[in-house]
Amino acid sequence: MEKIRTTVKIAGREYALTSHDTAEYVHRLAALVDRRLTEMSLSTRLSANQVAVLTSVKIADDMLKAQDEVTRLKRELGEARQEMTELKRELAALRAKNTK
Repeated sequence: MEKIRTTVKIAGREYALTSHDTAEYVHRLAALVDRRLTEMSLSTRLSANQVAVLTSVKIADDMLKAQDEVTRLKRELGEARQEMTELKRELAALRAKNTK
């Protein structure tokens, strides 16, 4: 897949980003970062660098929590699949018993 160069605006500055993702996705990503930076800068009196670091930590926190949730849901799905397999076996055994 070819890399796409996309120019985005974050915190009032333009950045040329190169990615395998679509330009639409890169714009969505930049908009999220820009929105988070703006929210953090409006709620604190920190320097731009401190705001960038705190925003990065918040985004990383959100990402790790989402990854933990995905892991939990995958585990639940695996358990549900195992239970479904066991129930199918029980159903097949009951059907076989009733046909005798």
